[in-house]
Amino acid sequence: MSFLKKLFGKKEKESLDQGLQKTKEGFLSKISKAIAGKSTVDEEVLDNLEEALVSADVGVETTVRIINRIEERVARDKYMGTGELNQILKEEIEKILVDASESASYTFDSEMPAKPYIILVVGVNGVGKTTTIGKLAHNFTQAGKSVLLGAADTFRAAAVDQLTIWSERVGVPIVKQPMGSDPAAVAFDTAQSAVSRNSDVVLIDTAGRLHNKAHLMDELNKIKRVIQKFIPEAPHEVLLVLDGSTGQNALEQAKHFTAATDVTAMAITKLDGTAKGGVVLAIADQFKIPVKFIGVGEKADDLLVFDKHEFVDSLFSLQS
Repeated sequence: MSFLKKLFGKKEKESLDQGLQKTKEGFLSKISKAIAGKSTVDEEVLDNLEEALVSADVGVETTVRIINRIEERVARDKYMGTGELNQILKEEIEKILVDASESASYTFDSEMPAKPYIILVVGVNGVGKTTTIGKLAHNFTQAGKSVLLGAADTFRAAAVDQLTIWSERVGVPIVKQPMGSDPAAVAFDTAQSAVSRNSDVVLIDTAGRLHNKAHLMDELNKIKRVIQKFIPEAPHEVLLVLDGSTGQNALEQAKHFTAATDVTAMAITKLDGTAKGGVVLAIADQFKIPVKFIGVGEKADDLLVFDKHEFVDSLFSLQS
């Protein structure tokens, strides 16, 4: 997608490089050890490479898939040198990352696929869900879009309060009701308000409880149904927020949420604080759902539109 390339500027690239520093330091040092003193890609190199990928939390299934593909390429070219391994690894990792469909692709600056474009945000408490909504609101607003927030996580007073703080900080309106209100009623009011305000983007926060999957499924389905009474094709996106620093635990959460609702995109947060950024690959590979946004720092500008080519390029770049 060439328009993504154009919008991925120097500032975003620097944020990405810095945000992935911990992951790539561990990852690249292990790859360097895997090929140290070797001139060809042999079984030992592949074993060491497998270990490097697993320890970056790429996950066993995804790692095996990558190693198998490399083995096939080595078999085709018997004398493949270790010098080529990095390039092959970059290509195979990039292939695993899923692109959003053309109809659901956008950046903060581009025209949205629909108006109002309704994003239902899901994820367990503590992953940075409300903060991600706030950062999305900031970035869309900076790009000149009108944004509306909906506080449909009515089970936690803190969630509504936190979202209200973000709405004030970013300067966008919020639709909310008292704690304990019906989340679907808040979602309905938000959809109605978005149409009357002619909003470009609508971000609706939802409760993040996982202990009762059936209840979660019922609640999310009810929210979808009431929004559709007003905007039949909405929500246009169900965005699952996952904490990248939790590694394999993020995969477990993704399993629960993809079983409970039709997740169409993912945002992965806190990648700057972990050496386990490889979990992005595991999640994209296992669920075949595009990663739309990644969080690589504390600042609102550190929530980036995900570009798989730039991500893999940063993962393999050695600049500090």
